[in-house]
Order: sequence, then structure tokens, then C-alpha cells
Amino acid sequence: MTASAETTIRDYYDALRDGDPLVPYFRRSDSTVKFAISEALFGHDDIGAALRGQTETTAEWAIESSHLVVTEHDSCATFADEVAMAWTDTESGDRRRFETRWSGTLIVNSATDDTETNGAPTGTEREAESERETDAETETETTEREWEFVSMHVSTADEV
Repeated sequence: MTASAETTIRDYYDALRDGDPLVPYFRRSDSTVKFAISEALFGHDDIGAALRGQTETTAEWAIESSHLVVTEHDSCATFADEVAMAWTDTESGDRRRFETRWSGTLIVNSATDDTETNGAPTGTEREAESERETDAETETETTEREWEFVSMHVSTADEV
């Protein structure tokens, strides 16, 4: 592997700042979860819908990571961070800002590092390839990304 889990996390922060698609950073699985400041999302489809909606209704993101720690273990990694984040709600014009705590788990993308012992693709790998073919618009980066989020938790002590 060439990219690290830490690089993937920092790339995610950059994509958020730039208004780029965030869905490709998450593993296509019903067991992928994302807990945000005001919502709980279960499964890639729900996460995708929420992130696309977020991208459409927010702008001018500021993300300031102040304490990112990442530990990699072969094909999985854990992370935690303290992040000051702010954005503009494009529907109301309101500027929102929160001091947040992030944590989560990433795993190696099965398309880049998941084969059976005889070298044939696993069921997960075949499913991932099929999904990439049918949803190319939101998944174009998945084949390149070595690490994917399987869980992400963002919380705040601030009043929402």
C-alpha cells in the first residue's frame, strides 16, 4: 500500500473544505455507519444521501484539525481528532461553527487488497466492482482509494 489511513482522513477533510464528493470515502456496505452532530446514519445508501444533501446545502467549509491520531493495524485503522469546523447554510445564509470530536475506523478497500488464497476475487470484491460499474458518478474514486471509512463519529459538547 502506498497511501496511509492518515492521508485518507486528511484528504477527506480537504474534500469537505472544497465541496468535493464525500461518498467515495465510505465503504459500500449496509454495516457502514456515520454518526454526525445531529443524525445517525446506517448503511452506505443513507450515508450517501445525507452527504450529497450536505454538499448541496452548505458552502464555505472551514476544517481545522488540531489533534489527529491514527493507528494502523494491517488492514484496519482507528483515528481520533479534535476539529473546529464551520460552514455556511446556503438555504438560510447562517454561519455555523462547532468544536467537534471525531473518531472512527477505516479498512483497506477490498478492491485493492482482498483476494482469496487462489487469487480469485472474493464475493466482496466482485460486489464492489459491480457497484462501481452501476454508480460511477459517486464512486469514481473508490477504485483508487486504499482506505475506506466503515465508521465515523462526530460529536460536540456545544449546544446544537
